[in-house]
Amino acid sequence: MTESQPGTSADRQYTGLSSEEAAQRLQQYGPNALVTKKVSLFKLLFGYFWGPIPWMIEVAAVLSAAVQHWVDFYIIMALLLFNAGVGFWQEFTAGNAVEALKKELAQQARVLRDGKWLVINASGLVPGDIVRIRLGDVVPADAKLVDGDYISVDQSALTGESLPVTKKQGEDVLSGTIVKQGEVLAEVTATGQNTRFGKTAGLVEQAKTVSHFQKAVLNIGNYLIYVSLTLVAILVLVQLHRHTPWLDLVQFALILTVASIPVAMPAVLSMTMAVGAMLLSKKKAIVTRLESIEEMASMDIICSDKTGTLTQNKLTLGDIETFEAADAQEVLLMASLASREEDRDAIDSAVIQGLTDNELLASFKQSKFVPFDPVHKRTEATVLTPQGDTFLVTKGAPQVIMEMAKLSGDDLKRADKAVNAFAAQGYRALGVGIKKGDKHDWSFLGIISLFDPPREDSKKTIEMAREYGVHVKMVTGDNLAIAKQIAGKLGLKSNILKSDILPRDIKTIPGDSLGQEIEEADGFAEVFPEHKFSIVKIIQGRNHITGMTGDGVNDAPALKQADVGIAVSGATDAARAAADLVLTSPGLSVIITAIEEARRIFERMNSYAIYRISETIRIMVYVVMAMLLFNFYPITAIMIILLAFLNDIPIMAIAYDHTRLEQEPVRWDMHSVIAVGTAMGIVGVIGTFGMQLLAMDWLKLSVPEIQTYVFLQLSVAGHLVLFVARSKDHFWKRPWPAPVMVWSTVITKVAATFLAAYGFGFITPITWPEIALIWGYSICSAFVTDLVKVQVYRHLRHQAPGEQHFIGRMKRSLFS
Repeated sequence: MTESQPGTSADRQYTGLSSEEAAQRLQQYGPNALVTKKVSLFKLLFGYFWGPIPWMIEVAAVLSAAVQHWVDFYIIMALLLFNAGVGFWQEFTAGNAVEALKKELAQQARVLRDGKWLVINASGLVPGDIVRIRLGDVVPADAKLVDGDYISVDQSALTGESLPVTKKQGEDVLSGTIVKQGEVLAEVTATGQNTRFGKTAGLVEQAKTVSHFQKAVLNIGNYLIYVSLTLVAILVLVQLHRHTPWLDLVQFALILTVASIPVAMPAVLSMTMAVGAMLLSKKKAIVTRLESIEEMASMDIICSDKTGTLTQNKLTLGDIETFEAADAQEVLLMASLASREEDRDAIDSAVIQGLTDNELLASFKQSKFVPFDPVHKRTEATVLTPQGDTFLVTKGAPQVIMEMAKLSGDDLKRADKAVNAFAAQGYRALGVGIKKGDKHDWSFLGIISLFDPPREDSKKTIEMAREYGVHVKMVTGDNLAIAKQIAGKLGLKSNILKSDILPRDIKTIPGDSLGQEIEEADGFAEVFPEHKFSIVKIIQGRNHITGMTGDGVNDAPALKQADVGIAVSGATDAARAAADLVLTSPGLSVIITAIEEARRIFERMNSYAIYRISETIRIMVYVVMAMLLFNFYPITAIMIILLAFLNDIPIMAIAYDHTRLEQEPVRWDMHSVIAVGTAMGIVGVIGTFGMQLLAMDWLKLSVPEIQTYVFLQLSVAGHLVLFVARSKDHFWKRPWPAPVMVWSTVITKVAATFLAAYGFGFITPITWPEIALIWGYSICSAFVTDLVKVQVYRHLRHQAPGEQHFIGRMKRSLFS
């Protein structure tokens, strides 16, 4: 497509590349687009069936099919497909940040080829092309300005700078930035992956983190599998020595193994997080990666982008120092007359919005307007009053306006002092002048200050985060003065570091002293995307679970690398796709809500992990020891299946349970989880043996009746253990369990009770007095288990009295 352009000196100077040369360079440098490695949907989906956790479930399915227990087989396969489906959907819908980065690139470009101006797809640009960029354009590639006065570009999404930047001839502009003023010709210097934009996308692809949730599930699963397989192996060897029929033995051993492997664990934990994600979505926080909920509960540092996240990314009027003006509003009126609202310039908009009387502004008329340029550093307008008089107004760099007004003496000192004071606060200062009638000299009206103000809720959010043990670090592309000024307003300390202390190579691991300095800093100034990425990686390397908030393209790599990437309201597509949590309402206060909900969800998952370990040990150790000691099956294969079915229903309800809210970040402490779960399981084994001895020696029941006895005791006591496991304190204390959890447990216990009373062709029935004895015995056992649990927790705390803070616990964690 050919675009006609007015003749300029540039058109006569430049002919652009020839079509042949452009084609050659396209072959050499590749298209001006982000190149990504495509993974087929089939391969992506297959990945969720390959790995330790899927293998664990698949082995259980094979064992069920081997003994033709098809109901178990179908249930296990459904769980496998559910886990794979949840993971696949999360990655498919929210994992491709690079695709969103592509959308940020300019789609078309005006290029000079064969001496003619053409409009082509931006992907066809090559180094050496001459392009025309003007107001409203997205810069299509990294380029050097070769002709034209200047342009003003908004590069906040790429560098984090809150104010537009002026670029003059000979200076570089970056791909993906937006032109706010001016029109120039530029020579393309880099395209595609070689642009700063492309390198940002490359960082997103490099960003990888391993979920602590997956590690926890794997560690718990491995522990239970090792315990189960060891006990089953002992059982098989001993029973074969006793000449037990091998087919019956293998069938029972397989069923026992299937029941013991925590097949439902990934599904239960995924559902717990999914329910939490639904609750968060109602509170304007959308979770794009389920595991990030667990990471958020553990998060102890948030690196927050300043521009647009902690601040409004909107220039706002500050203090006004008046000189020859009657008041501040007169300064603003004259500054507004030296502006042009239709240009939508950020400075002009801030000035005009500060006026209290817009009707007065409308009564004047601009007859001529000279826009800002980097040479004269000011705007100027010729204004017609309602009475028909004419005067000139100007606004711009204070030093320029002061010189035009020939300011001297005390006025000059006061003006210099005001400008320096504004600069120290990180404010931008504007001088305003007026020239009336035939006067040759300008009058200096005053100095206006402008700044990017913090969001209203930012300071409170930082304070609340601190109360929850989460330290906020500010990260910005602005200079050190602005960073320190904003940090003070937000309630952060002034230990702000410049980015030049960071390693140049993002793969370089800093020494201990530099790492500690970065860890203890309150923020970072003058950073680029690779700096943000490095900051997150270095802090993660110091054993912190790190969050990152942001809204721009420049934040995408760090958002992807962080344990919890949080895209704020109004974020770019690239930031949203790289994030784990997307906020849909303005401000950061919803992050606190997300932290609270995440910690409650973590407590539910922790409770379930302890319960699962306790139950596996109770059933496995008891069954194997009972067979070794008494040489008969204490429970039948069908009872094991029924037990698993009845247990799974209330377990799913744990996703809705009420839990206490921890005031410090929490992490998986495998030492504590396994110790408490094992201790509760051993108490359960002793309790079940006691129940069996009562049935054998006191009630003199037959073997089938003893099996029913044991079945009901395992069912009732197992559900009570769920209530014991849900709290570190005594189970009868607040917070009390959710009604859905109570009722699901009551219904399944009643079902197990009626099954024991009437049999229904599945098991041998027992009498109601015997059932009452089991219930009473199980309730007493629950209190004993609870006392042991509390003592174990106290013992663990006594072992490390100085490590009650989560950092102390995490050092003893399997993830240290």
